[in-house]
Amino acid sequence: MTRSDFSDFFAGRDKAWQDHNVEALTASHTPDGEIESPLFGNLKGETAIRKSYVEWFSTFPDTEFSCEHLLIDGDRVAQFIKITGTQHRDFCGFPATGKRMQIRGISLYFLVEGKIIREIRNYDFTGVLLQLGLLKAKPAF
Repeated sequence: MTRSDFSDFFAGRDKAWQDHNVEALTASHTPDGEIESPLFGNLKGETAIRKSYVEWFSTFPDTEFSCEHLLIDGDRVAQFIKITGTQHRDFCGFPATGKRMQIRGISLYFLVEGKIIREIRNYDFTGVLLQLGLLKAKPAF
């Protein structure tokens, strides 16, 4: 794939996120693809990957997604993102709070033949729990 192909591929994923299009997001991964995620743990295969997108959008149905930066290096792509949403369903065993959260993070993607074979997500999961009021923290000072 060329740089332009990678840019087009991720523009399509961005639109799928904005449209909450689970099928398009799932289809961007290989059938045996893997995701490492602070929230979902280690996922392998189409069924597990699809389920993670379904669970995300049903928990945060007003999800807003934006790509802030895209770095392309060969068959690897780093995408810096911002996601916001309001918790409307149980999340990690906690009841819905109705609170809004924001995640800033990065995912590293490994692509083969125009599909994601492996994705490593990195974001502040503890910060999400704090924003939703599911975890309490004392100020450091």
